[in-house]
Amino acid sequence: MNVSDALATRITCRAFRPDAVPEETVRAIIDKARYAPSGGNLQPWHVFVLTGRALSGLLNDIQETMVEMPRGQTPQYRVYPENLKDPYEARRFKCGEDMYATIGVTREDKKGRIAQFQRNFRFFGAPVGMFVYLDRTMGAPQWADTGIFLQSIMLLAREYGLHTCPQEAWVQWHETVAGHLNPPDDWMLFCGLGLGYMDEAAPINGLRTDRASVDEIATFMK
Repeated sequence: MNVSDALATRITCRAFRPDAVPEETVRAIIDKARYAPSGGNLQPWHVFVLTGRALSGLLNDIQETMVEMPRGQTPQYRVYPENLKDPYEARRFKCGEDMYATIGVTREDKKGRIAQFQRNFRFFGAPVGMFVYLDRTMGAPQWADTGIFLQSIMLLAREYGLHTCPQEAWVQWHETVAGHLNPPDDWMLFCGLGLGYMDEAAPINGLRTDRASVDEIATFMK
């Protein structure tokens, strides 16, 4: 698969099949992704890969804790800027509306929306869950580098016939996650990433988000 096809077919997968992914495949993806560019060659990322009992144990713990803490824990950072302005807020709003429309959940269906949001914390059924950490002393440039590293994993996954779901929502459960992974105190959770085979029959995976045109995002000067 060439890069153009990998980009064109990559989506945020929100329903996975339970089929196991061989560990050697996951290792191969990370092995190749580690060549992602990094300013000063800091390589600021660290990945925890969970499968089997390690994954189910964490997810079960989250589900039990969610009964008393449905909104999770206090995030370590804001996923979106406060008072998000247009066109960014309009894009985010439409993305959400389009996603819920695929599963027939209306804006008034609060219970349905909460149930769908909580599926984040089951990795939408993915058999592989990754958690990406950074050292707390890292700044915006290193966060950007980590995003490039994650994009590399997501594109390489397509080469292996796999799909992914990057999830910053996991910052709401950083304390519980840390309790299972025992990262160093000076590391902080950046995001989670589900990896597996896409459930082609799931309506939610039919979502294709709108993208701004080249003329909207680029200025050409001669």
